Amino acid sequence: MSQRIGEQRSPGFWPLAIVFALFVLFMYGPMLTIFVLSFQGPEGGLTFPMRGVSLHWFYKLAEGLGTVDIGAAFLRSLMLGGVVMLFTVVLSVLAGLAFRKKLSGGNALFFITVASLIMPSIIVSLGIGLQFRLLDSGIKALLPESMLENYGTALGLMTSALGAHLTWTLPFGLLIMFAVFNRFNPAYEEAARDLGATPWQAFRHVVLPLIGPSVVGIGMFGFTLSWDEIARTSQAIGDVNTLPLELQGLTSTVTTPSIYALGTVTTIVSFAVMGVAVGLALWLGKRQKKAAP
Repeated sequence: MSQRIGEQRSPGFWPLAIVFALFVLFMYGPMLTIFVLSFQGPEGGLTFPMRGVSLHWFYKLAEGLGTVDIGAAFLRSLMLGGVVMLFTVVLSVLAGLAFRKKLSGGNALFFITVASLIMPSIIVSLGIGLQFRLLDSGIKALLPESMLENYGTALGLMTSALGAHLTWTLPFGLLIMFAVFNRFNPAYEEAARDLGATPWQAFRHVVLPLIGPSVVGIGMFGFTLSWDEIARTSQAIGDVNTLPLELQGLTSTVTTPSIYALGTVTTIVSFAVMGVAVGLALWLGKRQKKAAP
């Protein structure tokens, strides 16, 4: 219940409010600092005080940072994030539908899937990288000598890196879907089936609209978790790098606010994805209320 007019706050309100404000400052202060410093003038450095305000370092970023192709890394991360998002959404929804019924070995499968959340990310990356290198050895042993020259490695953006990212995003998607279907009323489906709808029609016209906002949330989680992932990618990416890996490498070589400009751009992309996801979820929620009798 909202506070009544004239009612005094409890003695513990302000100390807790101060702690909360300090926590927010601790969480978002570094991000705001990077945002501000990325708009330094041409003579600006990596620290305060600021020397002018301009878009100079964003122009420098567009020109490139040394030998690193930022544009290519940016597109690779976008592509990988989009594919991870698609796989996370589809597999999570299918798993949620499957686990609505009792499955033989379902508990073991669930714990195996969620176990990747408690494993150190670098260990998961090392294991996936080792697995694909063993796969390389097996493929090279089977290929004739004439084809060995053209064969590189099975490690790559859409093979080992995709698998590494899914070990991080899928458990979150599964947990969300299980929570959604745990409180989903099957009477809606039964009513659709009584009216002659096929299983696919019942899912498309009844189930999917009801779980739509949650599906959008899973997609947002899938993309954002993949977009800034470093540890699980580091040993399983092959001979190319995603944008976070390039950014990590640049922190020791770039000594201008261009590195802050890159951080600002990547953060804006993350917020843009979250904004689109929240807007789409709100739109689906309003549409669902309008369709309700």
